[in-house]
Amino acid sequence: MNEPTPPAREPVLRCEDLSMTYAEGRMRTPVFDGLALAVAAGETVAIVGASGAGKSTLLHLLGGLDRPSRGEVYVAGQKMSALSDAERGRLRNRALGFVYQFHHLLPEFTALENVMLPVLLNGAPVADASARARGLLEAVGLGHRLAHKPGELSGGERQRAAVARALANRPACVLGDEPTGNLDEKTAAIVFDLMLGLNREQGTSLVLVTHDRRLAARLDRVLELHEGRLRPVS
Repeated sequence: MNEPTPPAREPVLRCEDLSMTYAEGRMRTPVFDGLALAVAAGETVAIVGASGAGKSTLLHLLGGLDRPSRGEVYVAGQKMSALSDAERGRLRNRALGFVYQFHHLLPEFTALENVMLPVLLNGAPVADASARARGLLEAVGLGHRLAHKPGELSGGERQRAAVARALANRPACVLGDEPTGNLDEKTAAIVFDLMLGLNREQGTSLVLVTHDRRLAARLDRVLELHEGRLRPVS
């Protein structure tokens, strides 16, 4: 007797007919038109393309940081356009993590406090937020730097702390915009290995914009944004 086929799981992140056009006066500058993308749970996806192709714009739309000219973005099954600004903010904090080329850590807070902050904003008690942040910082090799502020950390250490912060709320997906682009080659490889290791360990999906095609090739899928279209790279 055949076992019943389990229902397909909802992608953790997807977009349909996504289009973006910038307007300035009478000028209209299309960035891309009609993009579709679905990211499965635990999947890693790299987006590559020439400078100015719209990779960062696409990532901002997927993360609900900007609104598209047309189309829909769904995060953890929820349509972003149907949510209020406050609801989108809560969904981003709960379901998504962000890592940028520059770490964007708050300079007045320690590494521990920076990683605790998203957990506290999600409503967790201080003790739970501290334990979660401490565990993540230890996982990225910064257990001895908990009380150090960003100015007291090296570039690689700051970026590792940013990775820990992105994972603080156990998000469904982490979005990375050139997360190793400001690092030397050796440190970039360390941070990239770290992100992949945590992806496998925690089952968090990754969508990374990167100019480094060698690193991109290590992900499950590589897509190129070219002339307003996403196309697979073999």
